[in-house]
Amino acid sequence: MKTKLLSIGMVLVGGLMAAPIDLGDRRELFVDSHVIAAMNGVSLRLQEPRREDIAVRFDKPWEGPFSAYATVLNDNGLFRMYYRGLPTAQKGRVAVTAYAESRDGVNWTKPNLGLFEFQGSRDNNIVLATEDRFSRNFSPFIDDRPGVPADERFKAIAGVEEYGLAGFASADGINWRRWGPEEYLFTDGMFDSHNVVFWSEHEQAYLCYFRTWTGEGFEGWRTISRTTSPDLIEWTDPVRMEFGDTPMEHLYTNGTQPYFRAPHIYVALAKRFLPERPGVEFELSARLHGNPERGGFASDAVMLTSRGGSVYDRTFMEGFVRPGPTVRDWAARDNTPALGLVPSLDGRRMYFYRMSHYGQPSAHLSRHSLRLDGFVAVHAPYAGGELVTKPLRFSGDELVLNFASSAAGQIRVELRDESGRPIPGCSAEDCAEIYGDEIERLVRWNGDPDLGALAGQVVQLRFVMADADLFSFRFL
Repeated sequence: MKTKLLSIGMVLVGGLMAAPIDLGDRRELFVDSHVIAAMNGVSLRLQEPRREDIAVRFDKPWEGPFSAYATVLNDNGLFRMYYRGLPTAQKGRVAVTAYAESRDGVNWTKPNLGLFEFQGSRDNNIVLATEDRFSRNFSPFIDDRPGVPADERFKAIAGVEEYGLAGFASADGINWRRWGPEEYLFTDGMFDSHNVVFWSEHEQAYLCYFRTWTGEGFEGWRTISRTTSPDLIEWTDPVRMEFGDTPMEHLYTNGTQPYFRAPHIYVALAKRFLPERPGVEFELSARLHGNPERGGFASDAVMLTSRGGSVYDRTFMEGFVRPGPTVRDWAARDNTPALGLVPSLDGRRMYFYRMSHYGQPSAHLSRHSLRLDGFVAVHAPYAGGELVTKPLRFSGDELVLNFASSAAGQIRVELRDESGRPIPGCSAEDCAEIYGDEIERLVRWNGDPDLGALAGQVVQLRFVMADADLFSFRFL
C-alpha cells in the first residue's frame, strides 16, 4: 500500500515558533491537544470500553442495593477494593465500608476479616463501621509521597456535607484509625459524593477533588472543586474547576486519578447525571428501585482529563460508557465509575469498574476493559493522513509506539529539526513501515532505532498514517 506523504509546516504562535515541550522520557497520550501542532486527514477518536462481566455482587446483608463509591488500589499487584455497604435508603440507614481483593482484576474475593460485628457476627469483610458518616464515601489511596511513615502508607478521606472531610490512616489497608486533626482535614465544601485525594508527583502536592455546587447549598449544578496541600493538614482555598468552552453538566462524581503509565496526566472517569431527563418512568422505577423518587433519572460515564491546575479538558463531550441495553441500566444514580484502573495480567489491557443496577436487588459492579493507553486514538482512514507534534525535547535513545493497524495499514515516523525540515536519516521515507498491533513497537530508520544524538535537541515528530490507530508514544 502506497501512503501519500503529506507536508505540514511548523505552527507559528504570534509570529514566533511555539516554545518546545520538555518531554523527557514521559509517555504521551492523545487525550487532548497538548502535544499536537497540526492534523491533516486524521482525527482524535474517543475509544469505547468493552463491558466484560460482573466483578462484585453486593449480595451480603451489610451490602445491598445502595452499595456504591468503590475505590480500587494497586498494592504491588494485589488489587484492593473498598466500597460502601448500604442495604436501604430509608431513614435510620447505617453504612459500612466493605473490602474485596484480587490478584488479576477479574476474580474478586471478600475475606472474612473479623473486625466488626454485624447482626451478631464478625464473619464479614467490613473494614470500617465506627460511624455512618465516615462509611458513606470512604475514599482511600496509597500515599506514595517520599518519606511517609510505613504505618501511614494507606490513607483515606471520608465525611459528609454537614461536617467535612476526616482523615484516616492504615499500615496494611485493613485496620484503619483516625488520622490528622481531631476534627476534620478540610471543611470548605459539600462533599456529598465520592471525594478524591492523591499525592501528585507532577505537582509535588496532595490534591483533593471534591463535590461542590454552583449555587448556595444544593442549588445550581453539581460540579467539582479542587484544593491542594503539602501535608494533608494545611489546604489552599478551594478553586472551582473549569471545563473550557463547554456547556455545564451535572457531574455527580469526579473519579480523578493520575494515569499509572503517564502520571502527569490525570484521567477522570466521572458520572454525568441528568436530573431532568427520565431514564425510566416512575411506575417502572417503583418496581425496580428501592428509592423510586430518585430512581427515574438518567446517568452515564464521561471522560475528562487534566494536566494539573484548575482546568479539566473536555475534548470529548460524548459518553465514555453508555448506560446499557436493559431498563435496569437506566435507573437513576446508576452507572457510577469506580475510582481506579487495574492493568491486566497479559500486559495489553486495563480494567475499570462501574456501579450497575444501583438501588435494585441485582446491584453489582460490572467490569469493563480498555486497551492500555487506549482512551483516545489518533485515527487514520484508509486514504491516509498525518499528525505533527509541537516542538519538543526528549531524553533517551529510542522511540516506541502503542498502535494498531489493519493488514493494509501502516505508520511511519519522521523527525524534523527546529526549522521544520526532515532530519537526514530520520525522514518518513527512511522509516520502516510500522504495522500490526503492539503496545510498545520500536521505531527504526534505515534499520537503526538509535536517536541518542538528538536527545536534548528541539525536534518535531511527524506521524504519517493510513488505516491505523495511534494511542501513545514514548522515548526510552
